[in-house]
Amino acid sequence: MAANSGRDRTAGQFLTTAYVMGRKWRGLGLGSVRADGIRDKGSVMPREISAGGVVLRQDSGVWRVALIEPHQSEPPKNALLKKRQSRVPRKGSRAVLALPKGLVDPGEKPQAAAVREVLEETGIVAEPVTKLSDNKYVYVRTWGDGQRVFKIVSFYLMWYVSGEIDDLTADMRIEVKQAKWVTLTEAAKQMAYSNERKVLRQAQEYLERRELAEMKAT
Repeated sequence: MAANSGRDRTAGQFLTTAYVMGRKWRGLGLGSVRADGIRDKGSVMPREISAGGVVLRQDSGVWRVALIEPHQSEPPKNALLKKRQSRVPRKGSRAVLALPKGLVDPGEKPQAAAVREVLEETGIVAEPVTKLSDNKYVYVRTWGDGQRVFKIVSFYLMWYVSGEIDDLTADMRIEVKQAKWVTLTEAAKQMAYSNERKVLRQAQEYLERRELAEMKAT
């Protein structure tokens, strides 16, 4: 997907997401909430549907996951959001790493979108295994109209099939600084966003159940 389309934005956007998540769903459904706390019933919060993947591969007995490092975007001008944004990144992380994901195109199935986004943002081909979860949250756009948006991100567990990680197009390189394999045991420590760390734990639990089932079958 082209870098100038309405896809998921980079790390700067997620910094404002955590601030809004702290408001715990205020303004959903009936309309938005103004700065004075009064609900504007004539305004309906827009929605975005995205999909992403937790791509795993086993190398010499070690499980690894494909993660991306988005380019840092310009911080929001809103002073309050600036104050909040320093609380979002995971302390001590060497990089702001995230799972590959992006907007579902019109007429596209979420699972197909997840496979496409993985290829675009990491350079690898992956095969979907099972759906892990739907992450639901609200964020404030740091571009354009500055609206609050209700977002759903569907994540799928995938197996690596082929391709060289970080083999990205020039357009995608504008959004993604790098894509790399990280050992599954160390990945959570390098991921900035708590909701994605939870998805990673779900993938680990799936592997544990799978290995346990294989042991019982032997």
